Amino acid sequence: MPKKAKKIEDLLFKPETFWERASQQEIHLAMDFCDDYKQFLNEVKTERQVIIESIKLAKKEGFKEVSLDQDLGKNRKLIFVNRAKALVMVDLGEHNLNNGVKILLAHVDAPHLDLKVRPLYEDSGIAYFKPHYYGGIKKYHWPTTPLAMSGTVVLKNGQEIEINIGSKKDESVFLISDLLPHLEKERLDKPFDKAIEAEELNIIVGSIPVTGKKTQDRVKLAVLAWLYEHYRIKEVDLLAADIRFVPAYEARDIGLDKSMIGGYGQDDRVCVYTTLRAFLASKNQGVKVLYLADKEEIGSVGTTGAESLWLENVMDYLLKQTKSSISLYDLFRKSWAISADVTAAFDPDYKSAYDKNNSAELGKGAVIEKYLGYKGKYMTVDAEPKYLRHLMDLFDKKRVVWQTGHLGKVDQGGGSTIAVYLANRNLEVVDLGVPLLNMHAPYELSSKADVYSTYKGYRVFLEG
Repeated sequence: MPKKAKKIEDLLFKPETFWERASQQEIHLAMDFCDDYKQFLNEVKTERQVIIESIKLAKKEGFKEVSLDQDLGKNRKLIFVNRAKALVMVDLGEHNLNNGVKILLAHVDAPHLDLKVRPLYEDSGIAYFKPHYYGGIKKYHWPTTPLAMSGTVVLKNGQEIEINIGSKKDESVFLISDLLPHLEKERLDKPFDKAIEAEELNIIVGSIPVTGKKTQDRVKLAVLAWLYEHYRIKEVDLLAADIRFVPAYEARDIGLDKSMIGGYGQDDRVCVYTTLRAFLASKNQGVKVLYLADKEEIGSVGTTGAESLWLENVMDYLLKQTKSSISLYDLFRKSWAISADVTAAFDPDYKSAYDKNNSAELGKGAVIEKYLGYKGKYMTVDAEPKYLRHLMDLFDKKRVVWQTGHLGKVDQGGGSTIAVYLANRNLEVVDLGVPLLNMHAPYELSSKADVYSTYKGYRVFLEG
């Protein structure tokens, strides 16, 4: 006969908040962990900065940068860097790759403003940079938001120049102007997504003209003179530059109880930080891999995106260097992975966009998403039942606070993650991440409970 439940209430799935389940000691650990995370957010506003800071933290734990063109030697803790915007870290321990590997995959990019190829111009006594927005943004968020400038310029002599202006308190910031409410009657009649056009997102960079010159663009020339004086940059150097503008806000505690974090770029740097910390702290139970990829916000394309064959390049190198006896295809087939990415937290102010019963909530822990996708599950990955069951049981055993989630109502919109690019390689993979409010806005909101629980979940996955 079927077994009866001891209590009928035990048949229900009832996610509790971290604050209710955790001990006071663990709550203190979560708060301390998130203080470090806020500092990380303040240090890394661009993809290159994320990679630099991640390498710095890994080197403190004994990891070394290795080139695919050199012998591995006795190194077992490895960092492979791809064009300064993506990396793979590998901890081999005492193992080869014959039994597969465990992979954590997160993305380093976040919505921002890139510059057009010829960005600098002057109009009515003001010098501007003309941008091209990157990723899924709401354009009306960006006017009047203080912006920092960051990027890399390669001079004619081959020298690489790093620019970082606006992130420190004593530095100037940049701004996109907005129309005053007294004059926007015509704009109020426009559709929501047309209220501000992309070509109106122009960044103010100066207003003092050069003196003693009879030329039309005297403010533009003054900006170029400043760039040359401080960075040896001429206008032609901007054509090949990699410069972006990002919100200059600092990460801060949110709420009287300081239970939440506000900051730019938490999609997906919250998962970068939690995977990195979990990877570096976890005890070695086999070969573990951390893959930080670029370009997720625009489709994971290109040499540094998750769709690139660079991961194959690294793993093929490791198979040869460790004299493992399996093929690259079998390595992937035997491997397990977590796609670490944020998801939408239920927002009580916008209930109509969500299926509340299938939405994640702030404070209830790491979010397991069985699948995502658009409308008819387009571009989704369905995690396999056995894999999901394994993770759920493992998290329960190790007291990881977790919940399930889905990205809003089925026909409301949707989205996908880089899980699909690991699944295409025939790995077992599932999405696990932090729920956010204000996703893709210049200032996103997370719960410290969820940040810490997700870190713990990644670590348990690597050690389980």
